[in-house]
Amino acid sequence: MGALVWLLIPLLAAVAAGLWGSWANRTRRVRSDGPELDGYARFRAAMEKSHSGT
Repeated sequence: MGALVWLLIPLLAAVAAGLWGSWANRTRRVRSDGPELDGYARFRAAMEKSHSGT
């Protein structure tokens, strides 16, 4: 009986991780990656500019 209790611990941890993962990912579908990609494009454009003063 004690072995079954020890086997329940990883099972419950896996269920908890699955629930947390689905909860943490709940807004990703709505928001998408648009703002992050726009910010990265602005960063790349800023890094590609040449500075004549240096």
